[in-house]
Amino acid sequence: MRSYRAGELLLAETATSPGSTSERAQALLEVLRRVVPFDGAWLALADPLGRGYHSLASVDVDVPTVEHLSGALMSRKVGCVHPTSAPPELPHPPEELPSTPFAFHEALALALFAPSGRHVGFLALLSGSRQPSPSATRRRLRRLAPVLARGIDPMRSLLGTAHLVRGATAGAVLRADGGCQPLPSLPAHPLLDPGSSVLAVARERIDDGHLHSSFLWPRGGPHAPDGHVRVTVLSAPEDVPPGLTGLALLSPATDLRGLTPREIEVLGLLVEGRSNQEIARTLVVAPRTVASHVEHVLGKLGASTRTLAAVRAEREGLYVPHRERRCG
Repeated sequence: MRSYRAGELLLAETATSPGSTSERAQALLEVLRRVVPFDGAWLALADPLGRGYHSLASVDVDVPTVEHLSGALMSRKVGCVHPTSAPPELPHPPEELPSTPFAFHEALALALFAPSGRHVGFLALLSGSRQPSPSATRRRLRRLAPVLARGIDPMRSLLGTAHLVRGATAGAVLRADGGCQPLPSLPAHPLLDPGSSVLAVARERIDDGHLHSSFLWPRGGPHAPDGHVRVTVLSAPEDVPPGLTGLALLSPATDLRGLTPREIEVLGLLVEGRSNQEIARTLVVAPRTVASHVEHVLGKLGASTRTLAAVRAEREGLYVPHRERRCG
């Protein structure tokens, strides 16, 4: 019992260790073997889009078996099983797995969930013994499920990335299918609701290959009295599933160089390369009014040309993307 307890503590420590998700997953399997003996194991992330699993680590399992376990069939059979129930057996007899014939005679499978109920991943433990695993082993494995889920949860990497933005007040995770989901530890915000224009702009930035970008967004309307919020867009780290593409974070808009809401709006059009005439038509104002705004913008940004002003505005995120903002 003392050895088991020590192994359990080491597993918890490993689940919170630094490094990539794959490195942590491999270490988790090595430690788990001391607590729950097995002859082969596979640990994977659940595809956020429900298309199977992404292999993270394995121990003494060949490639064909891993490919079988990674398939959509296993996702449908195992992905919906919450760990409040006993770990189910695999839906196929072990002999039917595309592995060395009769190498494994028993398989235990466990879907891994975050405390919120979000499906995180999947663990398969394979045994060469012809004896069924003891019920105590199954209960022990179920108790360890939350630790394993915490260790491989991709949100951990995303939260680490989110911490790069000081003072973030809200956040959303962008998915490859166009959807989004909340970012744990940060509250939701109407500007980050599914289908919002802010998220549409964020996806464009990620699709264009930007690892990091920021811009402003009016809290209410273009000239709302409560001002702007800063939107920061970050591409997802490499060790999260392909189905998660990036983050959109909101934070207070500070150091706006004294720019007025209208000047910030004009800057959005300068960033798009619009001429004064085009800006005037878009904003439904006289060209001389636009010229005055541009002159003020150049002075506040310390720029000698409108092109330089646009470059500085984009680099510092001092503009509202006009075309996209009008759409929603």
